[in-house]
Amino acid sequence: MKLDSKLFDSIRVKPDKERTEQDRHPACEHPGCKRPGMHRAPKGRDREGQYFHFCIDHVREYNKTYNYFVGMGDDDVRTYQKDSLTGHRPTWKMGVNKQAAAGPDGYDARAGMRENAQRRAAQARRPRERKLLALEKRSLDVLNLPYSARGAEIKARYKELVKLNHPDANGGDRSSEDRLREIIQAYNVLKKAGFL
Repeated sequence: MKLDSKLFDSIRVKPDKERTEQDRHPACEHPGCKRPGMHRAPKGRDREGQYFHFCIDHVREYNKTYNYFVGMGDDDVRTYQKDSLTGHRPTWKMGVNKQAAAGPDGYDARAGMRENAQRRAAQARRPRERKLLALEKRSLDVLNLPYSARGAEIKARYKELVKLNHPDANGGDRSSEDRLREIIQAYNVLKKAGFL
C-alpha cells in the first residue's frame, strides 16, 4: 500500500470541532422544529424500545402529558401493576408444577412450554377477573347486584336503594332503618375495596 497515493491525498474528513449538533443527532421530531433531537421520549405502551427524538423544550412538553396507562381501565392498570412485580412472567407455588420435572416419563417440555405460552397469550387478551372476597360478595348481594358490577352501576343502585329505604321517603317510618344501615355499610365496603 502506497501512502503517497493520489487517492489518499484527495480524501477529506471534517474535524470533530467543525461538526455541528445536527450532524451528530437527528432533528427534533416535533413539527416545525429544526433543533437537534438529543433527548429520547418513549412512544408508548406496546411500542417498548421505540423512541421519539426531541429537543429539550419539546421533550419537557411531551413528558408533561405522557401517560403509559392511557386507554386502560382501573382493573387493567391494577392487573398490570401486580404482574410487573414478577416481570410479567408466570409464577406458581412450590411443588405445583410437578410435570415439568417429570422429563423421563415421556413429558415433552417443549410442548408444555408451547401450551403455557398459548394459554398466557389467551389470558392476556381477555381481562382477568378479580377474585371477590366473602365480604365483597355479601355487599353486592345486599345491593342486589351481580358480582361483575363496577363503578357507575354500584353508585346508581346505592342511590336508588337509599331513596327507597330512607325514613324521610317513607313518611317517618323507621322500620326500614336497619335495611338502610346495611345498604350504607355494603356501599362503604365496596368503595374501600376499589369497586368505585
